[in-house]
Amino acid sequence: MKLLIIDDDALVCASLKTILETDPQVKVVGTGGSGREAVSLYRRLRPDVLLMDIRMDGLTGLEAGELILREAPEAKILFLTTFSDDEYIIKALKLGAKGYLIKQNFESILPALHAVESGQSVFGSEIVTKLPELMQSGDKFDFAARGVSPRELDVISLVAKGLSNKEIAEALFLSEGTVRNYLSAVLDKLELRDRTQLAVFYFNHQPQDR
Repeated sequence: MKLLIIDDDALVCASLKTILETDPQVKVVGTGGSGREAVSLYRRLRPDVLLMDIRMDGLTGLEAGELILREAPEAKILFLTTFSDDEYIIKALKLGAKGYLIKQNFESILPALHAVESGQSVFGSEIVTKLPELMQSGDKFDFAARGVSPRELDVISLVAKGLSNKEIAEALFLSEGTVRNYLSAVLDKLELRDRTQLAVFYFNHQPQDR
């Protein structure tokens, strides 16, 4: 895994590099200390995953992430911050970040990086418990009118809870291939890019009877 680390605290960058490179599968290809460096380094290095702080002077991590995702929608960005700020969480989700972790949980960073590299979305336990409340807007949305079946809605709800394809398959007694097919179909029907956007959409328009 090629990893780019961005944090305005040079000591944090160095510490993360040392800790994460204990895994032979991880290679830190670059580090930077600002949002502008994040954008330029991402363009040049094209890492598999970008691990980035949010609060930085000048261009923030969220602003840098938005610019990067505009140029490279496939970018896998994992935000790492000391702040469990509701506004930051919502912005990170809506711009298409793959994860949001609190810095204090250092032991969770490496598993989260591997999960993000494999295409999953990862959020710390503090974040997951907040998501329904943060994202629930009360708007009604007719999923059936968009061709979403009850079974597909079951899959969507489990994606929103942070389950992997394997866990969804076990919960619904389906094969992983079937789950992938369902996900591909609902993303197409709802005109969404990935499972993170799908989770955000579901929390914004969650059916009232669920």
